[in-house]
Amino acid sequence: MNWTPGVLIAGHGVASGRGNDRRYPGGTISLQQPFFLQHGIDFSPYFPGTLNVDLAPCKPVPQAPLFDGVIRWFEDIEERFVISPARLKVKGRAYAGLWYYPHPETKPAHHQPDGVVELLMPWIEGLAPGERVEVGLSATVSG
Repeated sequence: MNWTPGVLIAGHGVASGRGNDRRYPGGTISLQQPFFLQHGIDFSPYFPGTLNVDLAPCKPVPQAPLFDGVIRWFEDIEERFVISPARLKVKGRAYAGLWYYPHPETKPAHHQPDGVVELLMPWIEGLAPGERVEVGLSATVSG
């Protein structure tokens, strides 16, 4: 697992439902959860939203996925997702979770820059944008 320093950034709020996208009032993660569970990926241990970490200038590419496939999860939205193990170090503690990677070619909106990873983690009290963290990924990292 490669450890890369990064900075927590504010996301779009769509994954958690905290944003202004009325199509997904409970958030996309909650809507997608039963579809991933059918493929053996359980999101229930994690907060139903993503932590967005800017790893720029690094541009990680997922390797050794737990899941790499297409899911039709809402009306006509069909997306390719890659889900891989991930770890997060923050304030001297390490947390295990998942790297949630909606493939840019099939993601309909709310794109992230190449250096930003979206993580599913347990709730971590006190995190805020600007927090310096380290992310552990099974990934090829360029940049």
